[in-house]
Amino acid sequence: MEAFINYLNGIIWSSALIYLCLGTGLYFSLRTRFLQIRHFGHMIKLVFEGRSSDAGVSSFQALAMSLSGRVGTGNIAGVATAIAIGGPGAVFWMWTVAFLGASTAYIEATLAQIYKEKDDNGNYRGGPAYYIEKAMGQKWFAWTFAVATVIAMGFCLPGIQANSIVAAMNNAWDIPAVVTAGVLAAALGLIVIGGVKRIAHFSQVAVPVMAAGYILVSLSVVVINIDMVPAVCKLIISSAFGLDAGYGAIIGMAVQWGVKRGVYSNEAGQGSGPHPAAAAEVSHPAKQGLVQAFSVYVDTLLICSATAFMILLTGLYNVEDGSGGFLYQGLPGVDVGPAYVQASFDTILPGLGSSLLAIALLFFAFTTIVAYYYIAETNVMYINRKVHRPWLANLLKLLVICSVIYGGIKSADLAWALGDVGVGIMAWLNIIAIIILQRPALAALKDYEQQLRDGVDPQFDPQAVGIEKADFWVERKNNL
Repeated sequence: MEAFINYLNGIIWSSALIYLCLGTGLYFSLRTRFLQIRHFGHMIKLVFEGRSSDAGVSSFQALAMSLSGRVGTGNIAGVATAIAIGGPGAVFWMWTVAFLGASTAYIEATLAQIYKEKDDNGNYRGGPAYYIEKAMGQKWFAWTFAVATVIAMGFCLPGIQANSIVAAMNNAWDIPAVVTAGVLAAALGLIVIGGVKRIAHFSQVAVPVMAAGYILVSLSVVVINIDMVPAVCKLIISSAFGLDAGYGAIIGMAVQWGVKRGVYSNEAGQGSGPHPAAAAEVSHPAKQGLVQAFSVYVDTLLICSATAFMILLTGLYNVEDGSGGFLYQGLPGVDVGPAYVQASFDTILPGLGSSLLAIALLFFAFTTIVAYYYIAETNVMYINRKVHRPWLANLLKLLVICSVIYGGIKSADLAWALGDVGVGIMAWLNIIAIIILQRPALAALKDYEQQLRDGVDPQFDPQAVGIEKADFWVERKNNL
């Protein structure tokens, strides 16, 4: 089983996908005239604008829901893995894919807003399956994405997060895997039964708290080692381009694993971010597109960077040479993963590293599992639009809960391999779709910027900019 999954990963995560992620981000950055720079201040303002409604959530809640999916074990174990296999240079390529990916996140989130609709419960729903069917007219493509996403988010990915929590709890307090997995499954059940509103309220509280706490600890490590920051920055840059003698031989791995773990962490282009983006109550699709672009910054340039600097500043990590040896060994006998961060925590609070890591991973990973469920549920709703199959929603709840239990007691290697397959398939399908469907998102940005220049609060009229099948927005305009 594991051998087959690894073989499949080798095909999905070939150089083609690496270059596709980077190239798409660069292309959309150029097409949007680097909106991630031009509108940075405006993005922050938009986060705190807008209120929830009976049908949708606020911009901040949508951001929190999105970040709950983006910010997870990938920000801890994923960063550690990237450094262990790709060296310090992998961090630079994580930054690169995040910076460029912010424009990609804008495109996919805006498309989700343009083509969103209301489900049977009166809640906003949208995402790649919706905009692929409406804008492209290819229902088979939309169904392929929906089914792939249900499998990825409902089965493949939750296991990674659960596995990390279980491992951290066992390491910190010797809690048996079965016990932790069972408690996680029960807590998840209580939240997902409450639907999108409960998920949104849970996310808006949990995400800011966990992010702030983690960054505070990370900054403490940075401050203690402040004199080493310039040297670490130089090491990251030089290693990224093969200029460092010690890491020149693994420059290819630096690019591959930096992009791979960057995409897994920030999810730009993967197609997961558009789902919570569609749930937001906004007056113009571009507003939520810009908010989601900002979420990529928060995830990678802030939280992933915090992890990377903790690891690199303390020197408590290993870098593999690809043949069973090490190019650098700062933690002899320690497996790659969260233990690198644990060791960093121990430098400021000796003996408490494992406990701090367990708490951080509990918050990070559990909120991510909740986000995965919401994304999978949205695609089940898409599948059920024409023919109602209530049993599918119940089956999804059972699938996610079983995945949490299964992932919690199985090996980490298998969990990560399954997760990479899920992320890779979604990325291939969604990136192809948004490249084809980019025009409405670009037209929305142009319209939004023009209204800003006119000094008005932008309101969206799809017919005025030549966008068809944006039925929700046509109805909204007619009711104003």
